[in-house]
Order: sequence, then C-alpha cells, then structure tokens
Amino acid sequence: MCGITGAIWVEAKAEVAQVTLDRMVDSLTHRGPDDRGTFRSPLQQDAAGLIPGVGLGFRRLSIIDISGGHQPMANEDRSIWLVFNGEIYNYRDLRKRLEGSGHRFSSDSDSETIIHLYEDLGTKCFEHLNGMFAIAIWDSRKRQLVLARDRLGKKPLYYQVLDNQLLFGSELKALAQAPSFNKEVSRGAIDSFLTYQYVPHPESIFTHTRKLPPGHFVVFGIGVKKLSAQPQRYWNVNWSVESDMSQQQAVAGVQELLLDSIRLRLRSDVPLGAFLSGGVDSSLIVALAQKQLSQPLHTFSIGFDQADFDETRYARQVAHWVGTEHHEHQVASNAIETMEQIVTHYDEPFGDSSALPTWHLCKWTRQHVTVALSGDGGDELFAGYDRYRALWMSKWVNEFLPLKPVLGSKLIQRLPGSTRQRSFIRRLQRFGEAINQPQARRYMNWLQIFPERMRIELYRDDFIEQLPNVDPFEFFEQAWKAVGDRDLVSKASLADLVTYLPCDLMTKVDIASMAHSLECRQPFLDYRLVEFAAKMPSRFKFGLTASKLILRRAFDRELPRQIWTRKKMGFGVPIAKWFQNELRSFVEDHLVGSDVRCNQFLQADGLKQLVEQHMSGKVNHCYRLWNLLVLELWLRRWAS
Repeated sequence: MCGITGAIWVEAKAEVAQVTLDRMVDSLTHRGPDDRGTFRSPLQQDAAGLIPGVGLGFRRLSIIDISGGHQPMANEDRSIWLVFNGEIYNYRDLRKRLEGSGHRFSSDSDSETIIHLYEDLGTKCFEHLNGMFAIAIWDSRKRQLVLARDRLGKKPLYYQVLDNQLLFGSELKALAQAPSFNKEVSRGAIDSFLTYQYVPHPESIFTHTRKLPPGHFVVFGIGVKKLSAQPQRYWNVNWSVESDMSQQQAVAGVQELLLDSIRLRLRSDVPLGAFLSGGVDSSLIVALAQKQLSQPLHTFSIGFDQADFDETRYARQVAHWVGTEHHEHQVASNAIETMEQIVTHYDEPFGDSSALPTWHLCKWTRQHVTVALSGDGGDELFAGYDRYRALWMSKWVNEFLPLKPVLGSKLIQRLPGSTRQRSFIRRLQRFGEAINQPQARRYMNWLQIFPERMRIELYRDDFIEQLPNVDPFEFFEQAWKAVGDRDLVSKASLADLVTYLPCDLMTKVDIASMAHSLECRQPFLDYRLVEFAAKMPSRFKFGLTASKLILRRAFDRELPRQIWTRKKMGFGVPIAKWFQNELRSFVEDHLVGSDVRCNQFLQADGLKQLVEQHMSGKVNHCYRLWNLLVLELWLRRWAS
C-alpha cells in the first residue's frame, strides 16, 4: 500500500520542477513511510515530434517483497515506468503466465507483474488484475500517461488537467503542492456534498479536478497544442441480468468464492489482523480467515461508553468462539481533535460521521499489525441494510394501506408520548411522505442528508444562482436505472454498490487506514464474488424478517446463533448527545456567528435555526450539523 503522484507537461512554462515533485511525494509520507522514490524526464523533441516532460513520485508501505519492489519501477529497456498503489492478489498466477511467454523478473513484487502485463496487453491489462489499485504508467514509446483505478474504487486517484499540464495523485494534498494547482471551489460539489455527505465521482470539491471513476482508465496524450484525455470503462457488468441459479448453486458459489478471496488476501510479509465489530460481515471474515491460519488471528474492536453504540460484547463473543487474539479499545469523546484530523486528511468535505470510529479503529489496529481484513461490502452484496426492508415495505404499504393521509393528520401529530415514541411517529411521517414518490426518489429520500427542499431553503439566493443546472440526484438515478427491471431490493443494493460503496465506504476506510500507514483488505469485494452476488436473485439474500440469508445458509456453523440473529447496529458514534453536551459550544462557535465561512453559501438564520432546533431537542439534526461542521472546518483549512 502506497501513495502515488506525478505530472506530465507539454510546454516549458508548465514544467514541474524536481523540488515541486519532492513536495508532492512527501505530502503522502503517511501513506508510505518505508520508502520513497521519484523519476523525472524533461520535455524533449525528436524526429517524431514532442515528448512530454514527466515526473513520477512514490511513497511505499512495504507489504509484499519488503526488500525489493522499489518504485518508480521500469521495464528492462526503461521505456515504461510505473507507480502503483495497492495490492494485486493474483500476481503470482499472472507472473507464471508472463514468465512462460518470455518475460524475466528482477523482483518478487506485484508491481513488476503490472509492467510486463502492460507490455503484452496495453490498457487491456487492467481487466486481468484482481485487487485494489491506483496505477500510473508512463509509456515513452507511445508518449502517453495511463491512469487506472480498481473496479470497486478501493484506491483513490485524483487528477487535474489543464491545456498544457496534468497533475495526479492519491490525495488532493499532493496536487496542491504544485504552484499551478487550481483551487476554485465547485458550487455544484457543495450541493452534492450536502445531499450525499460526499462529493460523487467524477467530480471533486475543486472545479478543475476530477476523480477517476472506479473500473476506468484514462490515457493522456498530446493533442493539438494541449493534452487530450478521455476516461474509458474497462469493467463492464450488466447489472440488469439476474441468473436463474438455484439456491444450492448460490450457496456453493458463495462458499467457493469467499473462501478463495480470503485465501488470497492472507498473503503478507508483515503482521496481519482483522477488524471485528461483532456484526455478521466482520465476524464471518474473521471466522473463515482463522480456519486458514495456523496461529491465532489478531482481531481489533473499539467501544463507547454509550450502550446504543457499543458492540464490544458481541465482538468478544465472536473472538472467543473463533479463538482469535483479541484487542479492545475504549474511545473517549475527543471528537473536536479527531474531526480536525479527519478534515486535514480527507482533503474534500467528507461527512460520514462513522469516519470518527473508523479513524480510532485504524489508529488502534496499526499499533499491532500492518494489514487488516474488514467486512466492507457485505451489506451491499447481500442486502444487509434495514433500509432495503423499508423500501420493500413501502411498495406494499403504498398499494394496500392509506398511510400517508393518516400520518398527515393533525390528530396523530397531537398524540402524547415519550421522546422515543414521538421519534417513532416522526419516522412514520417521513415514511408516509416518501411512499408516493418514484422508487429511486423514495429511496434517496431516506439516504440524503439535506433533502432538496431543505437545501433550497438553506442556500443564499446568490449561491442558488451560481449552481450548475444539474440535479445531484442524477448520479444515483443513473446507477438505479442501470439495474433495469429487477426488483426493488436488487435496484437499491446494486445502486449502492456503485455509488455509496466507492464514494463513501471505500473513501472512509482508505483515508483513515492510510493516515495511520495501515493497509485494509476487503474479501467481500473480490470482483469475482461481486459479479456472482450481483446476479443472484434477491430472494436468496433477503426476507421479511432477516437479511443475508445466503451467507447463513453457506456458513451457518461458523458463527454463534446470536450473531446471525442480532439486530444490526451500524458503526456510529453518539454525536446527537455530544452536540447537546460536551460539544455544544464547539457547534455554536463554528455554525452561529458573523465569522462562519459557510455563510458565503448558506443563510446565517437558517444555520442558527438548525442549531437551536437540535439543542432544544425539537428535531434531531445531528447528521446535518456534523456535515455542516465538516464543511466549515474544510473551508477554514482549504478555502482561506
């Protein structure tokens, strides 16, 4: 696991000097503290024309072939250069094929495998890689730079291309070291952030910077007096196709593919462990990994002093059942310090509050191991979220029960009750408001942080005028439509797989883990298992009272019964309570007042009203306030 960065330029005035390249590289030291390297070639002219100037930079976290694998890495005649962030799990199989076709290797690293595969197949090489990766290849023969990103977006890759220069890197902070970096903030990205709690690809928070979408590569070459670029998709899955497999075939396929995925991801030349929350996904990964190891696996959990957010008792139960060497850590509510660290490392506004416990978990885990397995992806692949059940129920309710008129009546709004009961009624009211909307909009109504109505009411008039004529909902709607005419659960879960998973979950885990020089591997996201599960009928995954049915049928005996049947908790923190107590003054200082940076986009009175409603207990705005705090802190750091 590493950090990569670099540039190419086609005019002398756009040259990236060695001192700038060094700054770009060293800004990523946390991603790779074990080694660094650069390659730089000046702008040149030969009989065939212009050869762009190029600079490649690399920081290394040594996992495989610790003594070798130095990057940037070149082929034998040094015509092709590579910097690569990630792991290629099938590199040994690929290496055998390449050696059979005459290639000679000077290291045991997966990086060298990519170079020789590119020599043989060009950009088709990415279709053969099983792993997580962000790759940059300088091909001096074709005078082009190729960037590529893995299928599920586990590894990030940003780029900014002007007419005469390209900058790229694993994180925005690397690009920002170049004097030419354009920091114009995108108004549309702010609108998307307040909708999703992240900025969806291919956009970034900066107008002129892009994220390479998952499953894509882009080739930069010399156009007419400028650089040309066109992203291309190399992973093409027809999400609308549902297999006619039997349940027995589904069970056998999941067993074979998940076990093999774990086997591949246990390869490491450094200490390896696993996250263990006590939920089904992480527990199953731990149980199946332990069966393939001769020594106890190190497992890691964090807990909170508020019972509704603490899962450590379940993690302890699984660790005892499986026989791991378990480590547990209690997290204090030092959210202010952690939020500031999160804003510093995530570079873009990132509003998923579970980044906070993820940050602490990665920090804790890195004190013991360098690689950690996680259960990410299980909910999207096997319909594990409660919202899928709510979506399914909404269709049934909309057809048979007049719920919306009842919930909209003044009578039910006047019913007395406890805070918990009133909260339940409010959830029912939101449910009723959503059921008559189109299916995709109905689902997004539960996902979005600020619904469109709230955003418009909160925005300043001049900010609304500056917004692009694009509805943020279109990003999700395209994914929804790609699932075709399949059932609602399949539509929602597969749309989440290509939107929420890479933009939120993978971003969260990558940045939090790499900030602490920890590599995180997700066995559920082996692309072979993803393609198999995506075609599986949802009835094998989902029931009225239970989810992930196929996992239980495939691996029932691997976990205690209580883990299979326990209520899903999620990986959250008690921010609602924190905001009303120990963090109250922090919230008010940053969101209410004349020096609030968000006031350039948002109405000060609207911000004040949100804060007052939450502090009084009238409305729980905790996630909205968290996102606004993240945006405010980001503006103070990046847009000052």
